Amino acid sequence: MKITVIGAGYVGLVTAACFADLGNEVMCVEKVSSKLEKLCRGISPIYEPGLDEMLQKNIKEGRIHFTDKIEEGVNFSDVIFICVGTPQSESGKADLSQVEEAARQIATYMDRYKLIIEKSTVPVNTHKWVKKTVKRYAKNDIEFDVASNPEFLREGSAIYDFMNPDRIVVGVESEKAKQIFQQLYKPFTDKGYPLLITTPQAAELIKHASNSFLAMKISYINMVADLCEKVGADINEVADGMGYDKRIGRAFLNAGLGYGGSCFPKDVKAFVKIAEDNGIDFSLLKEVEKINQRRREKVIELIEDILWINKDKNIAIWGLAFKPDTDDIREAPSIDIVKSLSQTGANLRLYDPKAMDNYKQLFPESDNLKYVDDKYDAVKDADILVIITEWKEFKEADLSRVKSLMRLPIIVDGRNIYDPKSVRDLGFEYYSIGRP
Repeated sequence: MKITVIGAGYVGLVTAACFADLGNEVMCVEKVSSKLEKLCRGISPIYEPGLDEMLQKNIKEGRIHFTDKIEEGVNFSDVIFICVGTPQSESGKADLSQVEEAARQIATYMDRYKLIIEKSTVPVNTHKWVKKTVKRYAKNDIEFDVASNPEFLREGSAIYDFMNPDRIVVGVESEKAKQIFQQLYKPFTDKGYPLLITTPQAAELIKHASNSFLAMKISYINMVADLCEKVGADINEVADGMGYDKRIGRAFLNAGLGYGGSCFPKDVKAFVKIAEDNGIDFSLLKEVEKINQRRREKVIELIEDILWINKDKNIAIWGLAFKPDTDDIREAPSIDIVKSLSQTGANLRLYDPKAMDNYKQLFPESDNLKYVDDKYDAVKDADILVIITEWKEFKEADLSRVKSLMRLPIIVDGRNIYDPKSVRDLGFEYYSIGRP
């Protein structure tokens, strides 16, 4: 099939690359010239494992093309994915101006039937506004459908998630749109992956409801972790015992510094706002947000309790991205932690395998904040090591070497990546989350 993707951000680029890799011919529209130049050379503007290689392979084989001309993209295909940004205000209300712009442009240039697909995460009933906008701006009475096909991609494993979905959700209003989706996703349904056909409004709600529920699991287990610390239980044992229950599952029951990134914080706020706009007080999710923010404050207080005075202390930070295998720092727990520690006069040494260039845009180097190119350089003469992101290279670090480099052998493990007994046997003063 021929497919057009409007927007080469995280969702759009992964969607375009994966569909091309499945044998489709894909045209991706990106209006930012600096990004477009990179994409044409097969270089992803974002870090996602395997994405560069997939882009270069499909560019070479002629299955993916990039343009900044929306008219070219609209004319290229009858199947158009809208994958533009939907940033939000502090209240959680989504800015849908880019979605509206894409709908207007499609209407302006379309000359035959189009299936217009919301892939961006949008509030429920956005499909009605897209449909109304296309009708308003279309030059002729051309048939079209608007559908919802939310994404469920995890940063760091997005390609795997696209190719191995738990489910594919599509919200449609016509038999024609349904049949196009069945053809589009046949490579997946042939392998047994479920294709769930719903109404557009149900599909729009499924995305927000799913992410908000996962965020709730994270906040819940972190509250249980606090209780474990008080009574001397191990949160990992408690989570394992819960996880064997098929109704609960073990995923997203890892205690730590809470969630971050571009999805969970944004989607929880948005779902609360959607509920309020419809007269529903979603107080449960408001508490989820409060608990998540409290995780960052807790580790800041813990560091102060350990060091007594932070001023002039050397603090090593391992991990800046909100999760491993990505360079995304949006809503990362590290932001609040680094900001607070730097204000106390501590000397910070920051290291992350991929996220430091992005982080420097927020926190330029200063007298008391430095970036280093190696995790071991970060801990030289450090009074404490704080682990914020659970990168594999941190899990595999030579802790004997780390101890020999530090001024004081103290570790605050915000992601529980080490076995407490093993680390303490090496002579560390070790603190983790929800463990005795």
